[in-house]
Amino acid sequence: MKRKYWVILAMLFIVPGLMLTASCAKKVTAKPEAAVSKTDDSAKKAAPVAPMDDAAKSAALAAREKFMKQDVNFAFDSAVLDATAQAILKDKAGWMKSNMDAASTIEGHCDERGTVAYNIALGERRAEAAKAFLVNLGVPAAKMTTISYGKEKPLDPGHNEQAWAKNRRAHFVLK
Repeated sequence: MKRKYWVILAMLFIVPGLMLTASCAKKVTAKPEAAVSKTDDSAKKAAPVAPMDDAAKSAALAAREKFMKQDVNFAFDSAVLDATAQAILKDKAGWMKSNMDAASTIEGHCDERGTVAYNIALGERRAEAAKAFLVNLGVPAAKMTTISYGKEKPLDPGHNEQAWAKNRRAHFVLK
């Protein structure tokens, strides 16, 4: 009888606990890419393209690399864009406007402190803040998607303030 009591008691706590942890999947927000029609592709192929010299190609590649490597950093527990972040986003807006065929994903990241759910939500707010700023500067919203990784993909695996400051970021990936 005593054993049956413990089995029932364990089932009352373990089963709901397992159901809760299994059903709380991480929220990843990404919007589907727009479908490109074949007529758009043929129009792009038909348009004459001026050949680029080596200097222009290397400058374009350098600008592209800068776009992808320069992250927007945030303060602890914040999705507010400071002056440095706004300057970086202004540069990114200029690049995106001059490369209208480029589409990007804005990844929101957090440091390791906080719960998984809280950091996913904070990462989403950071990515959306960067996207909203770019939209206000004239970058089409359709060219950008957002996703939050929370604390799952740290840039620096350290466990100190320097590492955490690097991990609180919005990162841009070109599609």
